[in-house]
Amino acid sequence: EYDGERNAEGERHGHGKAELPNGDTYDGQYEHGFRSGKGTYRFRNGAFYIGEYLQNKKHGRGIFFYPDGSKYEGDWVNDQRHGYGEYTYPNGDTYTGEWFNHNRHGQGTYVYKDTGSKYVGSWVNGNQEGEAELIHLNHRFKGKFSNGKPIGRGKYVFDIGCEQHGEYIQDKGEGEEEEEEEEEPTLPVTPKWKASEITKLTLWTPHGENPLPPREPSLEAAAEAEAVEEGAA
Repeated sequence: EYDGERNAEGERHGHGKAELPNGDTYDGQYEHGFRSGKGTYRFRNGAFYIGEYLQNKKHGRGIFFYPDGSKYEGDWVNDQRHGYGEYTYPNGDTYTGEWFNHNRHGQGTYVYKDTGSKYVGSWVNGNQEGEAELIHLNHRFKGKFSNGKPIGRGKYVFDIGCEQHGEYIQDKGEGEEEEEEEEEPTLPVTPKWKASEITKLTLWTPHGENPLPPREPSLEAAAEAEAVEEGAA
């Protein structure tokens, strides 16, 4: 059923309300018979979208509320999450960054609500992949990730004044589109960390300024860094 404006050709054009045969409803703008412009589309399962359309497809800025309680707010292209946006997951985790063809792709930040940890870096087709930092309460890991796990050379930086350099050795054993929810990535399961050395903090200073001398790592700092080898990371 349709209740709204039409053009001289009888096409839905302007503002209108429609109820689809499957029970979904739309309230918003039409152009030449297509949903185009701003509107609200409600699914019979409780999900709904508020935002921009182009020829019946989500296109532009919009917010999608999913049946499981998650939410995406950001850019859409041709019915896909595409561009820049923020996804809030049912457990409170958030991803803010770039999207490509419905997937987390590019640069983005994922915050784990339960621990406060966050992954800041590169994503490929929904997976943590490439250069990144995994930031915890009092230390952080800088290195490369592959399929959500750290790999190769990297370093742990401790707030109390030291860095531990080393390498991760990988273990070898390891409904419809518009209503699909994102899955929360689990915290990367750390493969075997092999430490090589503990050093002073590497300080960054603007070009032309003299850096302050880094303090020597204390015994407490060294002990905490060594604990990483026993799974503290």
